[in-house]
Amino acid sequence: MSHPYARELGDFLRARRGRLSPRDVGLEPGGRRKVTGLRREELALLAGLSTDYYQRMEQGREVRPSDDVLDALAGALELDDEERRHFFTLAYAARRPMPSRVVREPERVPESTRRLLRVLDTPAVVLGRHLDLLDWNPMAEALLGDPADYPPERLNMLLLLFDDVLTRQRSCADWERQALDYIGMLRAAIATDPTHPRATEIVGELSIRSAEFPRLWARHDVRESVRGTKTFRVPEVGDLTLDWDTYPLPGNPGPVMQVWTAAPGSPDADRLRLLASLHASRRRVRP
Repeated sequence: MSHPYARELGDFLRARRGRLSPRDVGLEPGGRRKVTGLRREELALLAGLSTDYYQRMEQGREVRPSDDVLDALAGALELDDEERRHFFTLAYAARRPMPSRVVREPERVPESTRRLLRVLDTPAVVLGRHLDLLDWNPMAEALLGDPADYPPERLNMLLLLFDDVLTRQRSCADWERQALDYIGMLRAAIATDPTHPRATEIVGELSIRSAEFPRLWARHDVRESVRGTKTFRVPEVGDLTLDWDTYPLPGNPGPVMQVWTAAPGSPDADRLRLLASLHASRRRVRP
Protein backbone atom coordinates (compact mmCIF):
# COMPACT_ATOMS: atom_id res chain seq x y z
CA MET A 1 0.00 0.00 0.00
CA SER A 2 1.35 3.44 -0.88
CA HIS A 3 2.06 6.11 1.70
CA PRO A 4 -1.20 8.00 2.54
CA TYR A 5 0.52 11.37 2.16
CA ALA A 6 1.88 10.29 -1.22
CA ARG A 7 -1.64 9.37 -2.33
CA GLU A 8 -2.95 12.75 -1.19
CA LEU A 9 -0.04 14.45 -2.95
CA GLY A 10 -0.79 12.55 -6.16
CA ASP A 11 -4.46 13.51 -6.02
CA PHE A 12 -3.52 17.16 -5.54
CA LEU A 13 -1.14 17.10 -8.51
CA ARG A 14 -3.76 15.47 -10.71
CA ALA A 15 -6.40 18.04 -9.78
CA ARG A 16 -4.05 20.96 -10.38
CA ARG A 17 -2.87 19.55 -13.71
CA GLY A 18 -6.49 19.24 -14.81
CA ARG A 19 -7.07 22.89 -13.97
CA LEU A 20 -4.56 24.17 -16.57
CA SER A 21 -5.11 24.30 -20.31
CA PRO A 22 -2.22 24.16 -22.81
CA ARG A 23 -2.77 27.78 -23.79
CA ASP A 24 -2.48 28.81 -20.11
CA VAL A 25 1.16 27.75 -20.21
CA GLY A 26 2.03 28.74 -23.78
CA LEU A 27 1.50 25.36 -25.46
CA GLU A 28 -0.50 24.58 -28.58
CA PRO A 29 -3.40 22.17 -27.85
CA GLY A 30 -2.94 20.21 -31.06
CA GLY A 31 -5.59 17.72 -32.23
CA ARG A 32 -8.21 16.01 -30.11
CA ARG A 33 -7.40 15.68 -26.42
CA LYS A 34 -8.62 12.85 -24.21
CA VAL A 35 -7.83 14.61 -20.94
CA THR A 36 -9.06 17.76 -19.26
CA GLY A 37 -6.16 20.10 -18.71
CA LEU A 38 -2.52 19.30 -19.39
CA ARG A 39 -1.20 15.86 -20.25
CA ARG A 40 1.30 14.34 -17.84
CA GLU A 41 4.09 14.60 -20.39
CA GLU A 42 3.32 18.29 -20.96
CA LEU A 43 3.54 19.11 -17.27
CA ALA A 44 6.69 17.02 -16.88
CA LEU A 45 8.25 18.96 -19.77
CA LEU A 46 7.36 22.30 -18.20
CA ALA A 47 8.86 21.21 -14.85
CA GLY A 48 11.97 19.68 -16.41
CA LEU A 49 11.16 16.15 -15.20
CA SER A 50 10.90 12.81 -16.89
CA THR A 51 7.33 11.74 -17.61
CA ASP A 52 7.93 8.45 -15.74
CA TYR A 53 9.06 10.24 -12.58
CA TYR A 54 6.12 12.62 -12.64
CA GLN A 55 3.70 9.77 -13.31
CA ARG A 56 4.99 7.91 -10.24
CA MET A 57 4.33 11.03 -8.13
CA GLU A 58 0.75 11.25 -9.36
CA GLN A 59 0.22 7.56 -8.69
CA GLY A 60 1.39 7.92 -5.08
CA ARG A 61 4.28 5.54 -5.60
CA GLU A 62 7.52 5.68 -3.66
CA VAL A 63 9.14 9.01 -4.53
CA ARG A 64 11.00 11.57 -2.47
CA PRO A 65 11.14 14.73 -4.57
CA SER A 66 13.79 17.31 -3.74
CA ASP A 67 12.92 20.92 -2.98
CA ASP A 68 14.14 21.87 -6.46
CA VAL A 69 11.68 19.41 -8.00
CA LEU A 70 8.87 20.74 -5.82
CA ASP A 71 9.75 24.32 -6.79
CA ALA A 72 9.69 23.40 -10.46
CA LEU A 73 6.32 21.66 -10.16
CA ALA A 74 4.80 24.51 -8.14
CA GLY A 75 5.87 26.94 -10.86
CA ALA A 76 4.62 24.75 -13.69
CA LEU A 77 1.26 24.29 -11.97
CA GLU A 78 1.01 28.04 -11.22
CA LEU A 79 0.22 27.41 -7.55
CA ASP A 80 -0.67 30.37 -5.36
CA ASP A 81 0.98 30.85 -1.95
CA GLU A 82 -1.62 28.84 -0.04
CA GLU A 83 -1.58 25.96 -2.54
CA ARG A 84 2.21 25.99 -2.53
CA ARG A 85 2.37 25.63 1.27
CA HIS A 86 -0.15 22.77 1.09
CA PHE A 87 1.86 21.09 -1.67
CA PHE A 88 5.12 21.27 0.28
CA THR A 89 3.41 20.07 3.48
CA LEU A 90 2.19 16.95 1.70
CA ALA A 91 5.51 16.33 -0.02
CA TYR A 92 7.56 16.67 3.19
CA ALA A 93 5.19 14.35 5.03
CA ALA A 94 5.41 11.80 2.20
CA ARG A 95 9.21 11.66 2.70
CA ARG A 96 8.86 10.46 6.29
CA PRO A 97 7.93 6.90 7.26
CA MET A 98 4.47 6.60 8.76
CA PRO A 99 4.55 5.96 12.53
CA SER A 100 3.37 2.51 13.55
CA ARG A 101 0.94 4.08 16.03
CA VAL A 102 -0.69 7.50 15.67
CA VAL A 103 -1.70 9.18 18.94
CA ARG A 104 -4.79 11.36 18.51
CA GLU A 105 -5.90 13.40 21.47
CA PRO A 106 -9.61 14.28 21.81
CA GLU A 107 -10.45 17.85 20.90
CA ARG A 108 -11.27 20.03 23.88
CA VAL A 109 -12.46 23.61 24.21
CA PRO A 110 -10.62 25.50 26.98
CA GLU A 111 -12.88 26.93 29.68
CA SER A 112 -11.55 30.41 28.94
CA THR A 113 -12.69 30.02 25.31
CA ARG A 114 -16.14 28.93 26.47
CA ARG A 115 -16.35 32.07 28.60
CA LEU A 116 -15.29 34.20 25.63
CA LEU A 117 -18.08 32.68 23.52
CA ARG A 118 -20.69 33.60 26.11
CA VAL A 119 -19.71 37.26 26.33
CA LEU A 120 -19.61 37.87 22.57
CA ASP A 121 -22.75 39.68 21.41
CA THR A 122 -22.50 38.24 17.89
CA PRO A 123 -22.87 34.66 16.59
CA ALA A 124 -19.77 32.55 17.22
CA VAL A 125 -18.90 28.84 17.27
CA VAL A 126 -15.82 26.71 17.92
CA LEU A 127 -15.01 24.21 15.17
CA GLY A 128 -12.73 21.20 15.46
CA ARG A 129 -10.11 20.40 12.86
CA HIS A 130 -12.66 18.43 10.82
CA LEU A 131 -15.35 21.12 11.23
CA ASP A 132 -17.16 19.41 14.09
CA LEU A 133 -19.20 21.89 16.13
CA LEU A 134 -17.56 21.81 19.58
CA ASP A 135 -19.29 24.78 21.21
CA TRP A 136 -21.47 27.78 20.35
CA ASN A 137 -23.07 30.82 21.94
CA PRO A 138 -26.78 31.77 22.15
CA MET A 139 -26.43 34.16 19.19
CA ALA A 140 -25.17 31.30 17.02
CA GLU A 141 -28.12 29.21 18.17
CA ALA A 142 -30.45 32.03 17.13
CA LEU A 143 -28.83 32.24 13.69
CA LEU A 144 -28.14 28.59 12.89
CA GLY A 145 -30.78 26.76 14.92
CA ASP A 146 -30.57 24.71 18.08
CA PRO A 147 -27.73 22.15 17.86
CA ALA A 148 -29.66 20.01 20.34
CA ASP A 149 -31.99 19.14 17.44
CA TYR A 150 -29.20 17.03 15.91
CA PRO A 151 -27.38 13.93 17.19
CA PRO A 152 -23.81 14.74 18.30
CA GLU A 153 -22.20 12.93 15.34
CA ARG A 154 -24.18 15.15 12.92
CA LEU A 155 -22.91 18.38 14.45
CA ASN A 156 -20.45 19.11 11.70
CA MET A 157 -20.54 22.20 9.49
CA LEU A 158 -20.00 20.25 6.26
CA LEU A 159 -22.57 17.58 7.09
CA LEU A 160 -25.10 20.26 8.04
CA LEU A 161 -24.36 22.31 4.94
CA PHE A 162 -25.11 19.36 2.69
CA ASP A 163 -28.04 18.15 4.82
CA ASP A 164 -31.44 18.07 3.11
CA VAL A 165 -32.83 20.03 6.07
CA LEU A 166 -30.82 23.02 4.83
CA THR A 167 -31.98 22.81 1.21
CA ARG A 168 -33.40 26.33 1.48
CA GLN A 169 -29.86 27.63 1.88
CA ARG A 170 -28.93 26.23 -1.52
CA SER A 171 -31.01 28.81 -3.30
CA CYS A 172 -28.58 31.44 -1.99
CA ALA A 173 -26.03 32.59 -4.53
CA ASP A 174 -23.15 31.96 -2.13
CA TRP A 175 -23.98 28.36 -1.19
CA GLU A 176 -21.34 26.74 -3.41
CA ARG A 177 -18.71 29.25 -2.36
CA GLN A 178 -19.46 28.48 1.29
CA ALA A 179 -19.24 24.76 0.58
CA LEU A 180 -15.86 25.22 -1.15
CA ASP A 181 -14.56 27.22 1.81
CA TYR A 182 -15.45 24.47 4.28
CA ILE A 183 -14.16 21.76 1.94
CA GLY A 184 -10.90 23.70 1.62
CA MET A 185 -10.59 23.86 5.41
CA LEU A 186 -11.12 20.10 5.63
CA ARG A 187 -8.50 19.55 2.93
CA ALA A 188 -5.99 21.57 4.97
CA ALA A 189 -6.78 19.41 8.03
CA ILE A 190 -6.34 16.20 6.05
CA ALA A 191 -2.88 17.39 5.00
CA THR A 192 -1.83 17.00 8.66
CA ASP A 193 -3.37 13.52 9.10
CA PRO A 194 -4.82 11.87 5.95
CA THR A 195 -5.84 8.66 7.73
CA HIS A 196 -7.80 10.26 10.57
CA PRO A 197 -11.01 8.20 11.00
CA ARG A 198 -13.24 11.28 11.43
CA ALA A 199 -12.04 12.72 8.11
CA THR A 200 -12.59 9.36 6.42
CA GLU A 201 -16.08 9.13 7.91
CA ILE A 202 -17.16 12.62 6.77
CA VAL A 203 -15.76 12.34 3.25
CA GLY A 204 -17.11 8.83 2.82
CA GLU A 205 -20.62 9.74 3.94
CA LEU A 206 -20.85 12.86 1.80
CA SER A 207 -19.42 11.07 -1.24
CA ILE A 208 -22.28 8.57 -1.04
CA ARG A 209 -25.10 10.82 0.12
CA SER A 210 -24.52 14.00 -1.90
CA ALA A 211 -24.56 14.45 -5.65
CA GLU A 212 -22.70 17.77 -5.37
CA PHE A 213 -19.95 16.89 -2.88
CA PRO A 214 -17.80 14.57 -5.08
CA ARG A 215 -17.53 17.25 -7.77
CA LEU A 216 -16.47 19.93 -5.29
CA TRP A 217 -14.16 17.59 -3.35
CA ALA A 218 -12.36 16.57 -6.56
CA ARG A 219 -11.24 20.17 -7.09
CA HIS A 220 -8.72 19.71 -4.27
CA ASP A 221 -9.08 23.31 -3.14
CA VAL A 222 -7.38 24.14 0.14
CA ARG A 223 -8.06 26.94 2.63
CA GLU A 224 -5.82 27.63 5.62
CA SER A 225 -7.63 30.63 7.06
CA VAL A 226 -11.01 31.58 5.77
CA ARG A 227 -13.20 34.62 5.75
CA GLY A 228 -16.13 35.61 3.63
CA THR A 229 -19.71 36.86 3.48
CA LYS A 230 -22.84 34.79 3.79
CA THR A 231 -26.54 35.54 3.42
CA PHE A 232 -28.86 33.78 5.88
CA ARG A 233 -32.56 33.48 5.22
CA VAL A 234 -34.22 33.91 8.61
CA PRO A 235 -38.03 34.03 8.42
CA GLU A 236 -38.44 36.07 11.63
CA VAL A 237 -36.26 39.01 10.52
CA GLY A 238 -35.62 38.58 6.77
CA ASP A 239 -32.33 38.06 4.95
CA LEU A 240 -29.17 38.66 6.98
CA THR A 241 -25.88 39.28 5.18
CA LEU A 242 -22.98 38.83 7.60
CA ASP A 243 -19.20 38.82 7.33
CA TRP A 244 -17.52 35.77 8.81
CA ASP A 245 -13.96 35.09 9.91
CA THR A 246 -12.12 32.15 11.44
CA TYR A 247 -9.56 32.60 14.22
CA PRO A 248 -7.13 29.83 15.23
CA LEU A 249 -7.17 28.73 18.87
CA PRO A 250 -4.23 27.16 20.76
CA GLY A 251 -3.16 23.73 19.54
CA ASN A 252 -1.40 22.33 16.46
CA PRO A 253 -3.56 21.56 14.67
CA GLY A 254 -6.15 23.11 16.92
CA PRO A 255 -9.75 24.22 16.75
CA VAL A 256 -10.82 27.55 15.30
CA MET A 257 -13.41 30.09 16.34
CA GLN A 258 -15.80 31.20 13.60
CA VAL A 259 -17.50 34.55 14.14
CA TRP A 260 -20.24 36.29 12.12
CA THR A 261 -20.54 40.08 12.31
CA ALA A 262 -22.53 42.90 10.73
CA ALA A 263 -21.25 46.39 9.96
CA PRO A 264 -22.22 48.78 12.82
CA GLY A 265 -25.30 50.83 12.04
CA SER A 266 -26.26 48.71 9.03
CA PRO A 267 -29.73 47.22 8.45
CA ASP A 268 -28.13 43.79 8.96
CA ALA A 269 -26.90 44.86 12.41
CA ASP A 270 -30.46 45.95 13.27
CA ARG A 271 -31.85 42.60 12.09
CA LEU A 272 -29.21 40.73 14.07
CA ARG A 273 -30.19 42.61 17.26
CA LEU A 274 -33.85 41.86 16.58
CA LEU A 275 -33.05 38.17 16.09
CA ALA A 276 -31.12 38.15 19.38
CA SER A 277 -34.07 39.75 21.19
CA LEU A 278 -36.55 37.25 19.75
CA HIS A 279 -34.29 34.33 20.67
CA ALA A 280 -33.82 35.61 24.22
CA SER A 281 -37.61 35.92 24.61
CA ARG A 282 -38.10 32.33 23.45
CA ARG A 283 -35.47 31.09 25.89
CA ARG A 284 -37.20 32.89 28.80
CA VAL A 285 -40.56 31.22 28.11
CA ARG A 286 -39.17 27.69 27.72
CA PRO A 287 -40.48 25.34 30.41
